[in-house]
Amino acid sequence: MNAFHPTVLANFFAPFKPTSRCWIAFSGGLDSTVLLTAAAAVREQLPGALHAIHLDHGLNADSAHWAAHCQTYCTKLSIPLVIRHLQLQPRAGESIEAVAREARYRAFIDVLNTNECLITAQHQDDQAETLLLALLRGSGIQGLAAMPQIMTLGAGQLVRPLLSIPQIELIEYAKTQRLTWIEDSSNQCLAFDRNYLRHQIIPLLQQRWPAAKKTLSRSAHHCGEAAALVEQLAAQTLIHLNGTRRGTLNIAKLLQLELALQNAVLRLWLKRGGFIAPHARYLQRIRNEILTARADANPGVEWFGCTIRRYRNDLFALSPLPPIPNTTSLLWSIDNEYSILELPNGLGELEWLPKAKIKPQILRVRFGVKGIRCQRGIEQTGALKRLYQAQGIPIWWRPYVPLVFNGERLIAVASICQCNASELGGGTLHWSLYSQLIQ
Repeated sequence: MNAFHPTVLANFFAPFKPTSRCWIAFSGGLDSTVLLTAAAAVREQLPGALHAIHLDHGLNADSAHWAAHCQTYCTKLSIPLVIRHLQLQPRAGESIEAVAREARYRAFIDVLNTNECLITAQHQDDQAETLLLALLRGSGIQGLAAMPQIMTLGAGQLVRPLLSIPQIELIEYAKTQRLTWIEDSSNQCLAFDRNYLRHQIIPLLQQRWPAAKKTLSRSAHHCGEAAALVEQLAAQTLIHLNGTRRGTLNIAKLLQLELALQNAVLRLWLKRGGFIAPHARYLQRIRNEILTARADANPGVEWFGCTIRRYRNDLFALSPLPPIPNTTSLLWSIDNEYSILELPNGLGELEWLPKAKIKPQILRVRFGVKGIRCQRGIEQTGALKRLYQAQGIPIWWRPYVPLVFNGERLIAVASICQCNASELGGGTLHWSLYSQLIQ
């Protein structure tokens, strides 16, 4: 049996370009403890500064103790640690395993910045289990590729340097170095699919085929090569499918593709947008409910951390929209000075930039008001719906647009147009979030 050594990491990362930070996903279990300890031993040979992140799932009564253990361990190794608490809310019929997995990816995406990498401790045994799970779920070539060694994740990269290492080598290293780690009792629970495969099925396979884990991992690698070719074709196709808004796809052109290529393009587009790739049933819903819907329809397909919508001929991938603010007025005092109003539900800020002297006044900001009109000139008055249509504001975004009133008179639709402009004394009203979301 070969012996794992920290130089495995140093050699693996030698070809990498410098990065600003290397994050270790540190659960405190045996595998991640070996990874973190080995990375600390060769930290000067890693492509970036060594940091760690611990995710507290809140599913075990001891999770707070585990987080404290991880903090103590990282302090001992002089490694900065970030602890994130996940809010898991599985819907009826959802697998807690799937919900936890998606929540982990979303947390990792949130912490990763450009030119950073996340390093995880999955090993050869994990790869074999992942391939079997993918087969049992009826996954396509992307799923059968199991876990690639390097992949894009949000703004950074996800890196798995131990995929060719059997877990037995990690166990021996941990014992030799007298490491301490957390034993999660849930790893023995056979109600979880992965645990059932690990403890019941794979041992039986190894009785007949002793090298089963190694050969299963090799098959996953071959599938990964095929998946990479599919992604290359999708990338070449994606270049020609840009919609009219930044980050959108042209629906008419997308529908001209064969179904297999259409699905590959959608997966790549979503991955580049920092979203978790959808299962096949969601891809089918996107096609049936959105791509082939009427151009004036307002459908939406949602899964963890992503909402797909259309407006006219553009396909949008969005983070879940916040709750629509109620129509209760927000009071905003403005005068001849620069002023900012923070909006609720993470909707950014309104900025007032005066250009002429005006009397101090109290404005009211409301959302989703219906049946009002915008007067933009002596004879130029129109319903908000027509204004939104003319400006290309998607139906699903309109309830979030701040409407600014002076008394009962609408004087501005934030960052879109001014109504009764003279009441603002020639000043400018800017909505900071608008330019980020509507291009």
